[in-house]
Amino acid sequence: MSLPTNFEDLIAEANVLNLYEKLIIQLNKDLLLANIDLEFDEETLPTSLKLVLQETVFHLIQNRFSDYLNLLYQVDVSELKIRSFDGNDTLKLSEDVTFLILQREWQKVWYRDKYN
Repeated sequence: MSLPTNFEDLIAEANVLNLYEKLIIQLNKDLLLANIDLEFDEETLPTSLKLVLQETVFHLIQNRFSDYLNLLYQVDVSELKIRSFDGNDTLKLSEDVTFLILQREWQKVWYRDKYN
């Protein structure tokens, strides 16, 4: 599996394989397990999904850092990838981390669909 390298490719691939709804379900599941008070409707538009998740990640980084770390752990985002980002620009960091979260969730959904 080659992972999508940007948000648009990820959403396009999810739509082609009819897995966008499952991506949202998986994201909601991990947000719940990480005790993050956020749930997306399965009809949420991709742009809204990205913006709301990015705002949430930004808020967590700024105000609830331990919850942010818990979310990364729950989603199973690569620590090496997170460390490679510049932490000085929180807005850019939240955008990059949001994509990594969605990319990892996509990976889970894709593998489950392919091998189940």
